[in-house]
Amino acid sequence: VDVVESGGGSVQPGGSLRLSCGASGLRLEYFAVGWFRQVPGKERERVSCITRNDDSINYADSVKGRFAISRDNAKNMVYLQMNSLKPEDTAEYYCAVGPSFICTAGYGVEHWGKGTLVTVSP
Repeated sequence: VDVVESGGGSVQPGGSLRLSCGASGLRLEYFAVGWFRQVPGKERERVSCITRNDDSINYADSVKGRFAISRDNAKNMVYLQMNSLKPEDTAEYYCAVGPSFICTAGYGVEHWGKGTLVTVSP
């Protein structure tokens, strides 16, 4: 199984990026998929998560109203649309795949991607 993120980059404050998470060796539609981020020296933070069957979606308070998670099952992809980006959104962003409780528990991720860097600066 291979989980791969893409779409990171450098953007000015107020800008937008769309991160993509794809997988080989499994169908994402049968799993919960979360987006996490980490800044050096800080703990990894769950940004958003969508459960299997899409019956629950959550967002960190810091990104509510600005970020949106979605799936495209035909393409076996999960996306994170990030709008109104702020310098404090700068981080390495990781895609995580696992059972639905990864969206609420602090454990249980079965597969991690290697990350994609998002930098927000003037």
